Amino acid sequence: MAALLEVDRLRVEFPTRHGKLLALDDVSFHIEAGEILGVVGESGAGKSLTGAAIIGLLEPPGRVAGGEIRLEGERIDNLTEAQWRHVRGRRIGAIFQDPLTSLNPLYTVGQQLVETIVTHLPLSAAEARVRAVDLLRKTGIPAPEARVDQYPHQFSGGMRQRVVIALALAAEPRLIVADEPTTALDVSIQAQIIALLRQLAKEQGTAVMLVTHDMGVIAETCDRVAVMYAGRVVEIGPVQQVLHAPAHPYTQGLMGAIPVMGESRDRLLQIDGSMPRLNAMPEGCAFHPRCDRATEHCRQARPTLLRAGPTSAACWLLRDAQAEVAA
Repeated sequence: MAALLEVDRLRVEFPTRHGKLLALDDVSFHIEAGEILGVVGESGAGKSLTGAAIIGLLEPPGRVAGGEIRLEGERIDNLTEAQWRHVRGRRIGAIFQDPLTSLNPLYTVGQQLVETIVTHLPLSAAEARVRAVDLLRKTGIPAPEARVDQYPHQFSGGMRQRVVIALALAAEPRLIVADEPTTALDVSIQAQIIALLRQLAKEQGTAVMLVTHDMGVIAETCDRVAVMYAGRVVEIGPVQQVLHAPAHPYTQGLMGAIPVMGESRDRLLQIDGSMPRLNAMPEGCAFHPRCDRATEHCRQARPTLLRAGPTSAACWLLRDAQAEVAA
């Protein structure tokens, strides 16, 4: 049986006067129904761009230049804008970091919810309003019967994000792409949003792609995690395995930079250097200029994902280690 979402060798390009910049290169992963996949990495790694490609919201002149994206077996990376109107909102919901970019300040939250519901579901305006109130209640908005007629500016940041989640759920989508949904919220609200996402996945079988840089959110929320670097997936696997026994040197560096409660250190570990620019991508493994274990092979050839127990990682060191064991 096919996964609910399948991303296969996705490539995204940005044409410029000086040539094409390859922003995403050979990105592949899948998400099962009811599963939450976390996507992590530094700023500029390609996390949000991957989400934008999946929901058909790439900023021009960016375009999908290769690979395929399939939702419930149906290819969606080549849809027209008219076709996207029947997919975005109905089959794919989106939650963005800043709720104010998703809400129209001139309309009440109820009007916005009702419009979305009527557009995608065979309900009357009256029935849609009942569903809107119910959605606000389910997402934790107090007194939803009264607040449905209020405007976005009358809600706190955490409550606005709940409204955005209600909008994302309005048409009962099969997939939700959540791009940094808890970054601007305080810790207590973060926990409530995380619990809501987990409840959706468990009770409704919704697949969730959670883009974040917060490893704590990943650990609390996700079933699996994909680590991205310079537009590529460098490691993917079960969340506990990736967090506690990372196979790729980059993932190891990310985890080593997180302070451990009860452990005394003079200074935190860090990954020296910075992510390469799109117009200055090194040959071979993109991480090798920052890797203190890089070999000549790493500098010459790009690694593909290799099995490393329950995870997969794009690192030549794994192949060399496997070759030594086999010998």
